[in-house]
Amino acid sequence: MEPQINSLEIKLRQILELCQSLRSENQKLRQQIAIANDHNKQLSERVIYARTRMESLLSKIPGADL
Repeated sequence: MEPQINSLEIKLRQILELCQSLRSENQKLRQQIAIANDHNKQLSERVIYARTRMESLLSKIPGADL
């Protein structure tokens, strides 16, 4: 019975280590997603600004009806 308990103990330790490793990886991935979302938001804002600026410039060109 002792070998079975030892085997279960080893397996349980491995599961706990894997769980901790997955938690750590999950946290890193959440951080990467947050950074990517922030970057995406900044890029979207820049596109909106560029579009607004372009439309403003185009409206000042005589005969440019778009």
